[in-house]
Amino acid sequence: MLDSSAVLAFLNRENGAEYVGRLIPDSSINAVNVAEVLARSVQLGHTNESARESFAMLSLEIIDFDEPHAVRAAELRSLTRHLGLSLGDRSCLASAMLHNATAVTADRQWKGLSCCPVDIIR
Repeated sequence: MLDSSAVLAFLNRENGAEYVGRLIPDSSINAVNVAEVLARSVQLGHTNESARESFAMLSLEIIDFDEPHAVRAAELRSLTRHLGLSLGDRSCLASAMLHNATAVTADRQWKGLSCCPVDIIR
């Protein structure tokens, strides 16, 4: 399960991009993290259309953020509060937990979380 930080690292050719590129064909992302990727891409100077096009070329499976995901993300708040994890971060972790997947991120503060396997790309 790709976090927005991992996808953005790939799209922006940042450190860890090659690693993420190898994961993309077999990965998914949730809808909350898609919104983060698109918003950040626009913030970095892309148009809404070019951001959507760049993201679409990845052909990632997009997981709906439904009620079970929302409940799990809310439950993760107390576990992750000391790390300052955002709703987007917790949504990725929740999706990984519900889909028995590894959460892939560029955010080092996720190190040591025990809620699901975490892969930090750099």
